[in-house]
Amino acid sequence: MTKQELALEVIERLKKEYPDADCTLDYDNAWKLLVSVRLAAQCTDARVNVVVKDLFGKYPSPQALAQASVEEIEEIVRPCGLGASKARDIYKCMNMLVDQFGGQVPDDFDALLSLPGVGRKSANLIMGDVFGKPAIVTDTHCIRLCNKIGLVDGIKEPQKVEMALWKIIPPEEGSDLCHRFVMHGRAVCNARKPECEKCCLKDICRTAREAAGQQAEP
Repeated sequence: MTKQELALEVIERLKKEYPDADCTLDYDNAWKLLVSVRLAAQCTDARVNVVVKDLFGKYPSPQALAQASVEEIEEIVRPCGLGASKARDIYKCMNMLVDQFGGQVPDDFDALLSLPGVGRKSANLIMGDVFGKPAIVTDTHCIRLCNKIGLVDGIKEPQKVEMALWKIIPPEEGSDLCHRFVMHGRAVCNARKPECEKCCLKDICRTAREAAGQQAEP
């Protein structure tokens, strides 16, 4: 089985296992997802969803958030950790969004990368979830599962994993597949104690096959 064939099989099995591939960050507007994904660094999505209720309640638009002080933002987002740096990024990002993009989140990948605090992972999430464009979000779950399954070989750098996956995953499947990796990583393929016996991929997963003494697919 080639990596491309393996990828297609993984996609189909995870679709059956997790029919609804949704982002676990709550949002009803692109700029809110932009803020939430910055807060989600080294913080759970569940906690972010709680914290942003207060943040967006007090500052209900990019313009309002741009007019807040870094200290005011930090006071609210502190429970997400790294409060000072996240508050600075959010402040700078909202100001740039208002000044250069009319308060609208751009649907261009490079334009998204120009925003403070926005890296490839965040930009891909916005492109896929908000604008429905091809995207691959290489978060920790995606990187870990792709290596375990055998879709990539010992690659840990997010951008290198992303580039490798673009070669084997149909563009229209990338965004939803990455959401399903998150779901599967939490539900079954836990980093500390994976439940391989319950896994829908156990007969094609390189790590599971090797553990069972079977020859892994190339």
